[in-house]
Amino acid sequence: MKKSLAAALTTALVIAAASTTFAAANPFSDVPEGHWAYDAVAQLADDGIIEGYGDSTYRGQQAITRYEMAQLVAKAMAKEDRMSAQQKAMVDRLAAEFRDELNNLGVRVAHLERNADRVKWTGELRATYAKTTGDFVNKYEGGAQKDHELLLRLEPEAAVSAHWTVKSRLDAAFDPTRDDAKGENGDKVSLKRLYAEGAYGSAVVDIGKLPVYTEQGVLIDDDMSGVAVTLGAEKKFFGTVAAGRYALGHSAWGGELQEAQEAGMDADGAANLQLVNLNWNPSEKFHIGADYVRMQNESFVHNVAGMDKVCHFWGLGAAWRPDRAIALSGGYWKNSSAESQEIKAEHLKAYHIELAYKGAKPEDPHTFGLHLAYRYLGGGCVIAPTFDGAMWNTKGWELGGTYTFAKHVVGTLIYFTGDQIYSAEPEGKTSQNKLFGRIEYFF
Repeated sequence: MKKSLAAALTTALVIAAASTTFAAANPFSDVPEGHWAYDAVAQLADDGIIEGYGDSTYRGQQAITRYEMAQLVAKAMAKEDRMSAQQKAMVDRLAAEFRDELNNLGVRVAHLERNADRVKWTGELRATYAKTTGDFVNKYEGGAQKDHELLLRLEPEAAVSAHWTVKSRLDAAFDPTRDDAKGENGDKVSLKRLYAEGAYGSAVVDIGKLPVYTEQGVLIDDDMSGVAVTLGAEKKFFGTVAAGRYALGHSAWGGELQEAQEAGMDADGAANLQLVNLNWNPSEKFHIGADYVRMQNESFVHNVAGMDKVCHFWGLGAAWRPDRAIALSGGYWKNSSAESQEIKAEHLKAYHIELAYKGAKPEDPHTFGLHLAYRYLGGGCVIAPTFDGAMWNTKGWELGGTYTFAKHVVGTLIYFTGDQIYSAEPEGKTSQNKLFGRIEYFF
């Protein structure tokens, strides 16, 4: 980060003095008409990355020298932190094309250091506490359930070419409550993600063990092994198509899967998964998203969980932000393929509505956010929902807040009160409450 900042400052100073800098390798030769760099710089100008000449214009129809083109590229390099992955790839390609001119200008740091140090490290250190109470856990789980976790997450990524980046996520978790006489504990190191991402214009291709996130994270916020293609990235309308294998042990059904396997049942822990996620952002204030997910697993989902071996999940969500401080979001989702089994209709749907105010920003101390939501997360519909308050197969109200105590240090507190969605319970022992707290340090 410090090197990138130094590069940006160096670039800015060099550009300010560029009129007195002369090249030894004829920097005044014209860029041939029709050169791909014209279109690239025009696109960056349209995106606001390059602001043009001193009179705030981009003379796209005027002949330009390689020296002038290098100046424009240098301006773009100074705004690296503002760029998308596609824009960075475009600037990197321009920097390679005009390397000699940039070197003559003295703009070496950003591009050369990127090649010398291709791996970037980010991550977080966090501590989580959660306590679940209520009639349901008292009757079926022996009383209140407490969860503690310390987690170190590392997310290195390495640029391997102008278009391709390798990304990964490594989690090291420790749960002090899971130490027993057998020596088993909550210590666990796992490779959550490892995938290659290629950016070509507005198309993005991901291959490997990659993240999967459906509309508002209601159906899935997890990882899968396979391929995902996003078309129209950074546009008003874009969509993602993905296919691969999904590990059910990571899902909300993970406990049931483990119990089935320990009981000697035939319970395959992976499912074939295909999904389509479509998004439309007609303005900065409004968003609409639609989901379709197809999941196939015969031995566990069909034989043990009691649903059809091929499940079809559908959903539609929307978000409205009338101003910078307030956001209203919600949607409805349904599993349309399981009603022929013993699973009741109330378990095969999910919906929620959330009102949010502001939000904590890790880079900005003393910022905060609040939210109030009603969530209904039917157990036969949601696969791996993203919510920290409302739990799988519950319905009820969630109130939460976030606060940035210091730069990069964010705290979260959420309280959920509701009921287990359990239609077969004759005594009505379904109440379930949860207190969730987390403190995170981002780096």
